[in-house]
This record gives sequence, structure tokens and C-alpha cells, in this order.
Amino acid sequence: MAAAIPPALVVDEVHAAAEGVRAVTLRAPDGGALPAWPPGAHLDVELPNWLRRQYSLCGDPGDPYRYRIAVKHEELSRGGSEYIHLFLRPGTRLRVGAPRTTFPEDTPPGTLYIAGGIGITAVLAMFVRDVRRGYAPTLLYAGRSRAGMPFLDELPGDAAVVVAASDEGRRLDLPARARSLPDRSEIVTCGPARMTAAVEAAFGGERFGRVHVERFRAEPRSFADDRAFVAECARSGKKVTVPAGETLMDALLKEDVPVGAGCREGVCGSCEVGVLNGEPEHRDLLGAPEGRMYPCVSRSVTETLVLDL
Repeated sequence: MAAAIPPALVVDEVHAAAEGVRAVTLRAPDGGALPAWPPGAHLDVELPNWLRRQYSLCGDPGDPYRYRIAVKHEELSRGGSEYIHLFLRPGTRLRVGAPRTTFPEDTPPGTLYIAGGIGITAVLAMFVRDVRRGYAPTLLYAGRSRAGMPFLDELPGDAAVVVAASDEGRRLDLPARARSLPDRSEIVTCGPARMTAAVEAAFGGERFGRVHVERFRAEPRSFADDRAFVAECARSGKKVTVPAGETLMDALLKEDVPVGAGCREGVCGSCEVGVLNGEPEHRDLLGAPEGRMYPCVSRSVTETLVLDL
């Protein structure tokens, strides 16, 4: 039987992983096994200051007893990174969700991984897995300085790794890399908005496979004016009116219809729900699968949307 996620995990260790980056190790209160996780997965973490944040699992997927996350202290912190850097201590109990991923659970040989700064946490376990499989992946890892780039010492010594530290005068030449990459290559990336936009521009052509992106935050985008619609909840029988200017998520929660609530920006996937009828207006950055939507940002094209709730 697969291990179940405990109601809370215990902070086992907090230490500096690089300048401005804290690594946090979590374990079960009884020391038992934790649910397995696929490389590329992340956790929803509820902090003691009532904030919920998503952090990538960047430890060893083969370790059944510990999860590891790493958090950069953001200058304009919304409260999550600040709490972890200033107040989180070993012994603290944190509520977490089960590991989940928006990345593919498998990647083909020759995959190109591109990480910017703390974005290494999202791709590290996938890259190491592919190296161990003999898949010959390549990692491009960019940052302001090596001192602020975590886990450099954990990258396999025999792997194809390019470290581009700005203070050393090195930058990633993505167009040149795209010209040299074989056709149908797949790309996996996580980093700041400017970097992920440059990756999508360089590798977004038909010659390549899919570019799998995980973002820190949603990018500003424009949509048509909101229109009111009705969400019918097939299982509960509730009909919820969603006015213009209010999210589908908030309207559902007001009517006591439970949905997951994580980033509220359409980048984490924690609120995914099934759509049984009607046409969603997708506003997320994940690319919702057929028959699914993310109610934190997405709305409805049709007057009525029937949800599997």
C-alpha cells in the first residue's frame, strides 16, 4: 500500500544552500515513509503565518523518508520566503498537500533543461534522473553568481552542464543553442519571467518538441471583459452565479463548494476541476487538459458551465 501524506510534516533541518537560499528538509512526525513523488513535482505548503505556497521538491526521489525544498529570499516577498528565512526552525510542523506535478512524468533522451536561479529546484531531480538513465540530457543553468546558485555541487560530474554566471561575464546564448539542437528535442525550463519568455521564443518553433515551462508567477496578460455565467455543480446539484469581476473559485467557495486554492494565478494547478459541459475560457499558463480547467483564473465562454463538483 502506498504511503499516505500525514496531516502535517516536521521540519527536520533548515540550512543555507547558497547565498539567499534556504533548503528545508521535511519528515513525517513518526519517522515513517512518505508518498513517492515524480521528479519535477512540487508541494503545497501551509506556513504558520497562514500563507500557502508551492515549492518544488528538489531532493532525492529515492529517499522515502524525507522531502527537500529550497526557497530564495525574495526582496519583494509576499510573506512566504520571508517567513522561511527569518522564522522557520527545526521542529515546526507544516501542513502540506500530496506531491503533484505539471511537468511530464517522463522525458525522452536528449532533453534540454534550462534553469534560472532558484528555478533549478524544479528541474534538478529530472535532470539527475535522466543522467542516471543514460539519457544524455543537457542542463543550462544561469544565475547572477555561483555563490547564489544552489546545488551546483550536486550536479553529476560526468553530465553535460553549462553554468552561466553573470558576474563571470557568461550568459546563455539560447538562439545559438536552438540552432545546434536536434529536431524534435524537448525542453524543460523554470526561471524568471524574462528567461522563460526567451526560452519559448528560441525553442517555440515547429522543429522542436514541446517546451515544458514552470513559472514563479503569472505574467500580466489581457483578456476580453468578464461576463457573468452560471456554474452548475453536477454532484452537489448547486447552481452558482459567477458575476463579472469575481473569479469562479471565489464564487464556488462562497457557496461552500470545496476547491483547492494555491497560487490563484493559474500557474500551480492545485485548483483543477473537471468540466462536463460548456466551454471554458482558459486563462491559465499551464495549458489545461481537455475537459479540465483552473477556476482561480479561468471563466466560461458559454452562459452555463457544468462542473464535476
